[in-house]
Amino acid sequence: MSNIKIVVATTKKYKMPDDNMYLPLHVGAKNSKSTIPGYERDDNGDDNISEKNPQYCELTGLYWAWKNLNADFIGLVHYRRYFGSPKNAKAEDVFDRVLKRDELEEILKSSSIVVPAKRNYYIETLHSHYSHTHYEEQLTKTKSIIEKKYPEYLDSYERVMSQTSGHMFNMMIMRRDILSRYCKWLFDILGELENELKDNRLDPYQGRYVGRIGEIIFNVWLDYQITTGEVPRYQIKELPCIHMERINWLKKGYAFLRAKVFHKKYKHSF
Repeated sequence: MSNIKIVVATTKKYKMPDDNMYLPLHVGAKNSKSTIPGYERDDNGDDNISEKNPQYCELTGLYWAWKNLNADFIGLVHYRRYFGSPKNAKAEDVFDRVLKRDELEEILKSSSIVVPAKRNYYIETLHSHYSHTHYEEQLTKTKSIIEKKYPEYLDSYERVMSQTSGHMFNMMIMRRDILSRYCKWLFDILGELENELKDNRLDPYQGRYVGRIGEIIFNVWLDYQITTGEVPRYQIKELPCIHMERINWLKKGYAFLRAKVFHKKYKHSF
């Protein structure tokens, strides 16, 4: 049996799966005035970036897991968003649809990375969607950082940015050594991005751009692994992403059209 730990990033008390492979983690704990009894904190341990949660979002949880967890496989999900069970997709209780340990162990016999099924934007590329809803300068700066630090990833960057779909939400489960490679690459780029754009005056919602860039360039890193054969495609397993609460698709669609047609940036999540 593999030692598996999947961090559940949260900022508040919430119902959690009844499975000890899931580890509830209070992200941004260093900035919080309260604690969540029974939950791990992302400011525990000598190496953490908990105070950067307003910019990095759930990625402070990924950083904490990378630096502080000792497990064969490490993952990141959200308190309202999980990988779905391959067997119980239609269960009445939404928590019964969450991926179970025995299901994951079977998957990990032939896979080293688990990702959520791609989210399709249909009429937008990843680049145009981000530019309409957030700020293109952040992508431009990210590309220049990759060009400077990891030029071998430029082809993957261009390919991914022209696609109309991607693995989103900063969700993944990886073998420990692969996760370590990914995190070293990711946080090197994001740290540089944060330093170069630190004078930007953004509202709290748009200020979370570092986490959003991480969400997009995960696809760049993954494309490069597949293209070079570092991680063969057959070792990457897609699973559905399930939401614990209903999404207001009408409001989300309206905001999307306002961003695309009238260039109105998003002000909040949906």
